Formats: sequence, C-alpha cells, structure tokens
Amino acid sequence: MTFTDSKTMNQGPQAQRFLSVLNWVHTQLGLNVAPIVEMDALRSLPPDSLGRAWIDHLVAHDLEPFDHGPRRQQLHDGVHVLTGYGTDLIGEAAVQAFLLGAKWRLAHVLLLAGLLRGLARQRRAKANALSHGEVQSRLKMAYRRGQQSGFDPDTWQPEHLWELPLVEVRSRLGIDVVRSSVDDTF
Repeated sequence: MTFTDSKTMNQGPQAQRFLSVLNWVHTQLGLNVAPIVEMDALRSLPPDSLGRAWIDHLVAHDLEPFDHGPRRQQLHDGVHVLTGYGTDLIGEAAVQAFLLGAKWRLAHVLLLAGLLRGLARQRRAKANALSHGEVQSRLKMAYRRGQQSGFDPDTWQPEHLWELPLVEVRSRLGIDVVRSSVDDTF
C-alpha cells in the first residue's frame, strides 16, 4: 500500500481524488524528485534524532513516507515532527497555517481552506468537539509560530540533519514546541 492510499483511507474519497490529481499535475510538470526518506537507514539512528523521530512518527500513525512527488510533499511529515501537530484534520490544518506563517504560498491557503471545510463538516456532524473559536485560536497560534520561526520550507534539508537531536534541529530552526492543554497532539 502506498502512502497516498494509507493516508487517504482515513480522509475519504475527496482527499484521495485531490491527492491523485495533485500527483498527476506534479508528474506532468516534472516536479517529482527521488525519494528523500529512507526508512531502513533512519531506523538505525538514535531515538532522540530527527531521523528516528520521523520514522517513529510514521510508525505511530501507520503511515509510509511519501516516496514520490515534489520535495516539499515528501517532507510534509517532517513538518509534523518539527511542530508536534497531529495528523487529524486540526493537526493538518495547523501544519498548513504554520507553513503559511513561515512562507506565504497560495497552495497553503487552498489546502487550509479545504481542511477548514472538513472541520466545519465534522462540527456539524458533531464528530469534532472543538468550537469554531477553538479552531480559530489554534490556527492563529500555528500561523504565529510559523512567522516567528526561522523555518523555510523551500530550503530546509533534513537529510543533512537526520542524526542531530530533534531538540537541536527545532532550536536551529527557531521552532518551539507548544502543547495544548486540550490535546497533547497539538
């Protein structure tokens, strides 16, 4: 099972269609790069390292790394590792808000808008206990964290940082870990 299949099973057919179209566009534009995350190599790193934390994140969420597509797409799970945001809808929205704060891109606005629609649907279906105000507060906090960091998603090269302690990598990038009192995955 590919990462796209594994991750989108939990997100529904709309997310699966979106990612399929996105993969097609990336292929047509020649944006795909060689795989960046080599799971076997990273598994052997010390437990506190960035590379090992990345692998532990993938295993904990039953994910496989993006092994195709553009560089930024393949590094997506690393942003979860750096920020501590979960892989649920609010966590994914927080990642996009963080990235938007770090470096403004229309793609983050569009992805965030789609995730906000999903969160609104969850609220209407009472599948999400967070109020509109709580979601707004969390996303504003994520955006400010991105603004205050020294993180540039276009130039970040985790492959040069795999062996460093995650705490040191976060420090170098100006990313402090913030935990919510409501949910320890955010």
